[in-house]
Amino acid sequence: MVHLLQEQRTGTGLRVLMVTSDWLWNSWGGPAVFIARQAEFLRREGVEVDLFPFRGARNPANYANAWQEVQHRLDRGSYDLVHAQFGQSGLTALPKRVPLVVTFRGDDLEGIIGEKGRYVPAGWLLRMISRTVARQADASIVVAEHMKQHLPRSVNAHVLPSGLDLDLFRPEPQDEVRRRLGLPAGERLVLFVGNPHLARKRYALAQQAVELVSRTIPARLVIGWEKTHQEIVAMMNACDALVCTSMQEGSPNAVKEAMACNLPVVSVPVGDVPLRIGGVEGCELCANDRVETIAAGLERVLRRGGRSKGRRAVENLDERLLTLRLIDIYRSVVPTPKAAAFERNLAHAS
Repeated sequence: MVHLLQEQRTGTGLRVLMVTSDWLWNSWGGPAVFIARQAEFLRREGVEVDLFPFRGARNPANYANAWQEVQHRLDRGSYDLVHAQFGQSGLTALPKRVPLVVTFRGDDLEGIIGEKGRYVPAGWLLRMISRTVARQADASIVVAEHMKQHLPRSVNAHVLPSGLDLDLFRPEPQDEVRRRLGLPAGERLVLFVGNPHLARKRYALAQQAVELVSRTIPARLVIGWEKTHQEIVAMMNACDALVCTSMQEGSPNAVKEAMACNLPVVSVPVGDVPLRIGGVEGCELCANDRVETIAAGLERVLRRGGRSKGRRAVENLDERLLTLRLIDIYRSVVPTPKAAAFERNLAHAS
């Protein structure tokens, strides 16, 4: 690896400009932790990643400023490709000057759900922009198979979910974690991870389901929001179940992270969750999103007790493995001599 990093500094390794309109704007990390993790794991494999985060905030002026900055960086840097996180971020790399890879992560292709739980007009514009960017990209990536249906037919996308840091998200004895967090040993706790004020997460539906369960089994809903990843790991090991009630998702990280901790998951059929938890012992895939159905699933999990066998089902989502797949996608779009040189360096390092 030392030799690879030395070669990289002489200009024979891949250099990537990663652009994202979603970033770690909060001290607790924010929803873009998976982007930071992807960049870090790429660096570990010898890819030189320069990150350019900006606040899109649905403001055309912000995107115009971001476009100028990306063009400036391309002027002064010998980048081999641009990797845009989210379809709208890809606008900053057009017209293309180097190969463009775009990762679509959810509402950029599926639309934006507003406060009333309905799709808003801005979402249709975002979808149109994302489809336009996909046509221009040299490689398109979606985080779940079902998202392909929202792309133009001419676009053949790779499916690459967000990976997991399995060294961080791992099972711990529940009683020890509860003592550390000061939580009662016998209380049944249901975890909800996500912004409770975001309409598409449907926090109220989770509340109603837990309230219904509590009529027969005392249970309490715990919110995992504005927490660091370390805090989320502790909460997942302390709780008895994770509930997912979202009306729209790509490949929800909270579900996969809970599985890595062997925390039982009860979820409505959304995104790629049916693929992830279907048939996994200890998890419950609800047939629909009725509150009674969700409550019944939670009650079965809480009565059964114990942990799930989810970790075994997500081992193939190890960030290290997915990073190598992403590097293969990078290789497929860079000029052949550069890709061959990087492949030789990577083989030598390993």
